[in-house]
Amino acid sequence: MASKFTQSNRTGWLMAGPAIALILAFVIAPFFLAVGFSFTNQRLVSPHPAEFTGLSNYRQLLGLGVLHLDPLTDAAGAVVLDDQGQPKLPELRKITRKNPDYPQFDGMREWFSWSSGEGRTYVLARDVVFMTAIVNTFIFVLVVAPLQGGLALGLALLINQRLRGINVFRAIYFMPVVVSIVVVSLLWSFIYNQNDGILNNILSAISFGAIPRIDWLGNPSTAMGAIIFMSVWQAVGFHMVIWLSGLQTISPTLYEAGAIEGASKWQTFRYITWPGLRNTAVLVLVVITMQAFGLFSQIDVMTKGGPLDSTQTIVFQAIQRGYGKQDISAGSAISVILFVIVLSVSLIQRYLTREKV
Repeated sequence: MASKFTQSNRTGWLMAGPAIALILAFVIAPFFLAVGFSFTNQRLVSPHPAEFTGLSNYRQLLGLGVLHLDPLTDAAGAVVLDDQGQPKLPELRKITRKNPDYPQFDGMREWFSWSSGEGRTYVLARDVVFMTAIVNTFIFVLVVAPLQGGLALGLALLINQRLRGINVFRAIYFMPVVVSIVVVSLLWSFIYNQNDGILNNILSAISFGAIPRIDWLGNPSTAMGAIIFMSVWQAVGFHMVIWLSGLQTISPTLYEAGAIEGASKWQTFRYITWPGLRNTAVLVLVVITMQAFGLFSQIDVMTKGGPLDSTQTIVFQAIQRGYGKQDISAGSAISVILFVIVLSVSLIQRYLTREKV
């Protein structure tokens, strides 16, 4: 006869079974399939069977090289100058296109370069677009994480008061979170519109026409900044609620003791509020970072990765290649790379925010 403990375990497993099955079917299994596909040339629709290609997808995505070119010289050894009077360099294309003297650079393109003396140093990449996507994603994470977390904390401190009507402000700040990110992206696309956008109209009005109309999403120098601003605004309310829950766990007696000791507002925050929010801060940091690495919807709706690849991100590249170009192997490889990056960042965050004994 089964004991009550055994029956309780059986009931628990039966209740958790459907959730476990869904996780296995839609999370665990696809992950292992992605790892397997990343080592093949699998296409989404192809009459040819997939073939094992080893690390070729990863080499294509992550292949980098550094090349330094010295200026051309004439028979006398003097530096040859171009029409602008600058030292003339060998053509990069002739080196990176089936040159037997430089087989390691075959098929690569210039990612960025800088002058080095009279010569020039080039950083080459096999997939410049993907490398740009990695840089853009890290820029987004590094800007959004502290900005969104700090702003959310400020809002939480403001609304953590017993004032009449404070719940109205809490609802207003949280409202963008419950609206679909696709809808929010469409609305902000109208706001950023160069001709009829609200933002340009406001800037033109307050400057009496002195500020020209800016193509916020069509200019490579402003597109990513515009998406960052919109993303911070849209999700700040969610993290505000997390901060607020942490604030409400701090004992009021600590604030009373601080007031008796004559602590200033800054001292109260530094020595009472912030230490009491340590665990909450770790949670907010992790959540913001994970969400930021998954940036996709805003890009897909507002810019499609443009202009000039200035808003390409890792997730957008994975979906665009996996489904847009039907290259499941490349999309899977990008997904695995993203997993490794996120896991590494999470471990680093865990180490830096660990309890110090």
